[in-house]
Amino acid sequence: MNKELLDKIGKLGVIPVIAIDSADAALPLADALIEGGLPVAEITFRTQAAAEVISVLAQKRPELLLGAGTVLTPENVQRAKDCGAVFAVAPGTHPAVVQKAQQINLPFVPGVQNPTDIELALSLGCTVLKFFPAEASGGLKYLSAISAPYLHTGVKFVPTGGVNSKNLSDYLRNPSVLACGGTWIASKEDMATGQWTQVAARCREVAQIVNKLR
Repeated sequence: MNKELLDKIGKLGVIPVIAIDSADAALPLADALIEGGLPVAEITFRTQAAAEVISVLAQKRPELLLGAGTVLTPENVQRAKDCGAVFAVAPGTHPAVVQKAQQINLPFVPGVQNPTDIELALSLGCTVLKFFPAEASGGLKYLSAISAPYLHTGVKFVPTGGVNSKNLSDYLRNPSVLACGGTWIASKEDMATGQWTQVAARCREVAQIVNKLR
């Protein structure tokens, strides 16, 4: 991952992870994130609308730092790049997927859960890794234990899954954590019912927490 993108993500501290069902919600979502002071999103390929949403946001909200999530195949990687994503994230580490991202110069964050995963990702040249599912795997205590033997490599982690406003500060204080994945910031229900004020409010809460620490 290039230093400029690394610095941007580290400064923001949280990447909202979004599973969005309709492209109609794309622009209101982006505006809520931007208004709330968290201009970044990982749009996951868990829904049929994901590619269209990424394309719309890339064209109409260029100020949003835009990523693609749940990138499981080389084809997903290419599609993410073609749609306008500037980084991609996966729940696991698949060599063919990592290599495709490297071939097309798309910064890629593979997922890890244990030391073997970390060593595989490092061997593929990845230095920013998604720790997933964070809380279900043992949380910050577990991450601290498995990351310790690798900190000298400069590797950084993005814990995702179970992270929320209550435990965010603890994660961000850990020197191995670059940022956290924020699945709680905008739920499918929020987007289906247009709860953009609440989404923006959660972003402001996150921004306040991050600003105190970074």
